Amino acid sequence: MIKVHRVGRDSSELFVNCQLIQQVEACPDTTITLVTGAKIVVTESCAEVIAMVRDWHAAIAARSLAVAWEERGSAE
Repeated sequence: MIKVHRVGRDSSELFVNCQLIQQVEACPDTTITLVTGAKIVVTESCAEVIAMVRDWHAAIAARSLAVAWEERGSAE
């Protein structure tokens, strides 16, 4: 999940499941559209949201590789 901030008076924090993001667009505020059709307007730029999603995916991949190497090492 990534942490973003809703546009509004309080700029409240919101955690979004990266796997549910369908698209991110600037119109002019950054809007995250989920596969459910829900739309979330956030203070972060499109580039920031995309970077957070990319980093999240990279962390998952890195952890998967680490687990695979640990399992491979213990099998020998």
